Amino acid sequence: MGRSSAFKSGIVALAGKPNVGKSSLLNALLDYKLAIVSDKPQTTRTSIRGVLNRPGLQLIICDTPGLHLPRHALGRAIVSNAETALEASDVVCLVIDGTDRDIDAEDREVVGKILKAARPVILAVNKMDLVKNSDALKRLVSQYNEVCPAVETAYISARTRSNLDTLVDVIARRLDDSSPTYDEDVLTDRPERFLASELIREKVLKLTEEEVPHSVAVEIEEYKSPDEYPERNVLYIRAALLVERPGQKGILLGEKGNRIREIGRLARLDIESMTGHKAFLELWVKVRPKWRQSEDAVRRLGLKE
Repeated sequence: MGRSSAFKSGIVALAGKPNVGKSSLLNALLDYKLAIVSDKPQTTRTSIRGVLNRPGLQLIICDTPGLHLPRHALGRAIVSNAETALEASDVVCLVIDGTDRDIDAEDREVVGKILKAARPVILAVNKMDLVKNSDALKRLVSQYNEVCPAVETAYISARTRSNLDTLVDVIARRLDDSSPTYDEDVLTDRPERFLASELIREKVLKLTEEEVPHSVAVEIEEYKSPDEYPERNVLYIRAALLVERPGQKGILLGEKGNRIREIGRLARLDIESMTGHKAFLELWVKVRPKWRQSEDAVRRLGLKE
């Protein structure tokens, strides 16, 4: 089955500092909740690729972890994952928050890593639905173009999905003619059990505060799906929530186990929606001291790509 020579395909990395809306943008572009979303920084720890198909176009959109100054082995792995994704991309989409006032040191750190990748940069000014001051916006965009000249700029809102088609067109113009990498029915390169672990972690982020959500890792110990075990009619998942201190375990469990039950209930609903199967989710909380400081632990948990 032949394709037109005008078909375009390529990898675009969504890059930027934490909390600018990269994961929300990926989900909005795909019209599917692929990446977990939270108002807490460093929600995304590993890169997630989503596949967007349009007539004559396939975009492999990579939601990268927020670039920041790392303080431990986990932070170094997160930044390394983002840098690897940048180097593997054909185009980098630098996502910024249009309500920011000025470029700060963190922004300059992000730009430096993007420039190191030496890829065409598209500036995606997100959260335009919240922008009130057009002069401040012009100054912000001008500052970015001084330190990281963009080939084009798109003004978007992931939340309201405004101008997303324009962004896709802008990206497509920077891609070479190429055959598609994935079949049209492929949405992501991540396995179902990984997506399930992320949905569990999303509920931890939602229901805990301060240092606790950042100290939690989800380890899937058993995952038995009716897709793989036809004799089963229920998806069975046993997962461990790893924390660093006993006090964090107590917070996750909650009074009489109320919090861990609510984490499990909310995660199960999302997992059932994602998989189409009824699910039984068994959660345990385990203390693994200083796991974020351990290069080996970070690697074994699959958090270093």
